[in-house]
Amino acid sequence: MARLHESPSCSTIQRCTQVPQPSGTLPPDWLRHSSGAIGSRCCQSKGKSEEKTERHLNPLKVLHVVDEVMAEDSIIVADGGDFVGSAAYILRPRGPLCWLDPGAFGTLGVGGGFALGAKLCRPESETPVLALVGNDACWSQISREQVPLLGSNVACGLAYNDYHVVAEGFGGKGFLVTRQDEDRIEDIIKEAQEATRKGKATLLNVLIGKTNFRDGSISV
Repeated sequence: MARLHESPSCSTIQRCTQVPQPSGTLPPDWLRHSSGAIGSRCCQSKGKSEEKTERHLNPLKVLHVVDEVMAEDSIIVADGGDFVGSAAYILRPRGPLCWLDPGAFGTLGVGGGFALGAKLCRPESETPVLALVGNDACWSQISREQVPLLGSNVACGLAYNDYHVVAEGFGGKGFLVTRQDEDRIEDIIKEAQEATRKGKATLLNVLIGKTNFRDGSISV
């Protein structure tokens, strides 16, 4: 049986996803301006990551820890709204084509397919899947603007579901991470990484609070 990376379909995908060479020239100050803007936002997120949220863990702190311990061969598959929006400012893809997200139209649910496709094309990357759920029990990307405009959080509030239990039910390994684990976030992530290396699909159900980072970022 052919290995996954020898599949003709994978070769086709790889050819279609080659990084194109830029045409023309960039404005002379583009790189400086972009680097400055990114650096400023990174500093802002780092500062806010040390603030205490009203309840649960600060999502920015969680993301900074993830970035520090993420394997160099990782492919980031981002499937979500508000938590993913913050992750885009903090997590550093380890190389070209190593960040896959739902895109500007918010086509949620692409994560599973993206993860399978990434594994097909790069079987040598960290395996199997290690999923991190930023669980704020809310459609926060919508709630951010809905509450100030309409004064109501209707249809945005959810429940703190036990996603880690669901993972266990499917034969994977699940971790619940709460504020009580704040000083152990890095250790728990490393434990989850070790579980994946032993062949277990793993999920971290991280209960997170709210910050004002990215205020004004909306989804309609």
